[in-house]
This record gives sequence, C-alpha cells and structure tokens, in this order.
Amino acid sequence: MIQISDRLRGLVQSDIRRMSRECERVGGINLGQGICDLPTIPELVEGACDAIASSKATYSKFEGIDILREKIAAKCERFNGFRVDPASEIVVTVGSTGGFAGAAMATLNPGDEVILFEPYYGYHLNTLKVLGVETKFVPLQLPDWSIDFDALRAAFGPKTRGIVVCTPSNPCGKVFTREELERIAALCREFNTYVFTDEIYEYIVYDGRKHLSMAAVDREVAITISGFSKTFSVTGWRIGYVAAHERISASIGLVNDLFYVCAPTPLQWGIARALDIGEDYYRNLAADYEKKRDLLAEALREGGFTPFVPQGAYYMLAEVPKRFGDAREAAIALIEEARVASVPGPSFYASDRGNRLLRFCFAKDFASLQEAARRIRELSVARA
Repeated sequence: MIQISDRLRGLVQSDIRRMSRECERVGGINLGQGICDLPTIPELVEGACDAIASSKATYSKFEGIDILREKIAAKCERFNGFRVDPASEIVVTVGSTGGFAGAAMATLNPGDEVILFEPYYGYHLNTLKVLGVETKFVPLQLPDWSIDFDALRAAFGPKTRGIVVCTPSNPCGKVFTREELERIAALCREFNTYVFTDEIYEYIVYDGRKHLSMAAVDREVAITISGFSKTFSVTGWRIGYVAAHERISASIGLVNDLFYVCAPTPLQWGIARALDIGEDYYRNLAADYEKKRDLLAEALREGGFTPFVPQGAYYMLAEVPKRFGDAREAAIALIEEARVASVPGPSFYASDRGNRLLRFCFAKDFASLQEAARRIRELSVARA
C-alpha cells in the first residue's frame, strides 16, 4: 500500500521550481526563481570559515547562538524601529520560510482562518494548507497594488486568527505604507488576530522609500519574520529569524527545536560577522537593484509587456502582450524561444487575476540581466 497524507492532497511542486528546472534543461537565464546568484561578501565567508576552523560545528541553542540574536536585536532597534529582548524574543530559524512555518505552527490551529493579500507568495499559502488552516484572499488593486479596506474588513470573521503582510512584497514589490500598516493593525486589534509580517526584502526598497516594520507600528499584534538570504545573497545558507513577544517566541522556539533542532551553526557565525558591515553596503545594494529594475522594465516595455514597476524587493510582475493567449503560453515561449525563465502569474493568485501576468526576478549580475533583456527584445521582434 502506498499512502500519501491527506494534508498533502492537492499540493503540487511550485511553478517557481518547475521553471527553474526547465531553465536548466535549455541552458537559459533564470529570471524565475529568486536564487540571487550574486557573489558572497568576504565577511560572511570568513565568519563561517573561522567557525568551522574553530570546531563550532555542533548544535547551537535551538533559538540560535547568543551573539547572533544580540546583533539581530540591535539591528531591529536601529533599522526596524522596535526593541526586542535577544534572550527571550528572538528565534533564529532555518530561513524565513522556516520562521513562517514555526510561527504558524505555534499560533494557529486547524480550521483557523488567515487572510492573504493576492498576489501572494505560494510558500505562505501552502504552509497554511498543510497545517489545515483556511485562507481568505483580498486582491491588491492594479496598477498600484492599493488595498480596498472595505474588502479587507469583510474578509475578517469569527475564525480569523491572522493576516500575512509581505513587505516589500514577493511577487509584486509593494512596500506597505505607515497608513496601511496602521489600518491593518487596527483591524487586527479589533478582531484579536496576529499579523505575520514577512520582511525578508527589508533592505531592498527604491525611489527614496523607507521600509517600515509592523512591529514599529504595533508590537502587540506583530510577529516579525525576516532573514539574511536576500540581504547578503546567500539563499542557500538558510538563516532567518522570528521576533515576537516572549509568550509567542517561546512556543516558536519549541517548534523550531522539534522540526529543525537549530539553524546551521557555522553559518550563524558567518551571519553574525556580516552584521558588523557598514551602512554603505545596504545603500549600494538597493541602488544596484534599482538600476537592474529599470533595465528590466525598459526591456519588457520594448518587448511588448506592461511591467508594474516594483517599489521594493527584486521581482516584477508584467502583463503579457496580446499575441499570447495567457501567461503560461508566454512563459513557455520565453523559455523555449528566448531561453529566459519567468513564472506564470497563476502561481500567485487563487483567482484568475494572474492569468495574464508573469513574474520576473532581476537578482542577477548585470551581464546576465543585460543578455536576458536582449533576448526578451529579440523575441518580440521574432513574434511581430
């Protein structure tokens, strides 16, 4: 007998992973998955190598090494604008994905409801599905990804226990404003719900904007989830964290211990070393990505797409030209004819609103991105 658990029924491999495999097959340029294949800064490498050379390779505390939690707490106060106790209110996790899973398992029960903004990040949705949590969707409004607060209020109900806010957003690049966060926090207080804020792209914002954490607006409702994969271009290291009130973080720590034991110890030391880096690094990071954003947006326009230029993160949604029947047809044409990978919009929508959208990732070196831009333009000419 071959049995598959009920909790996995209806789940399939994400289009993000599938398109990456297709990209490998054709030897293409991957603008689909947020792999972020940029050079690793020396501070990270040296910190991890020194830890390995010093035999710091055993289990850490399940909540993470002390020095890393202390530096995360200092970063939260300096950059994010809220105070957190490093000893009792921070859990270092296996990536921000592991942080979200731990936070959800620690605070939600099967049958609870959580609100997701659409477009959403598929791992948020599927994690909740596996846990038996019901989801409601509130669409962000094109072209500026604004929130219909009447629709948001209507989504709250007696079983609502949380809402997910991803800012800056994967996949649309929305950066939530103070007014939006304040109104969301007020609803969560009214309905006694948590806000799970995924802030993994916190340093990647554009056009003079500033990232704002929900915990800086209202610590009582906020469960802050972030990490270092995107900031330091080490997506394979899997070091994230959750910051929350002690009564919540203690339960998240129990889950973290049960499922992961601890995040990789030498890599925790590497991140701790990197957190001493100067502020110029973060400014240059955002400035470089802004140039790449503009390069890709121009190429997409010239290729007949309609890009929705992001305010933050390193993804861009774009409407496909009318010559394509839908997003999947356009994605297949890009991979087969131009050898450029993207992700079809339905990966981020429960409704049909994503049927004519593709997501592109511009976390590439300039040379690779310029070549991808050339191929997108040439596909437009070839299909004209």
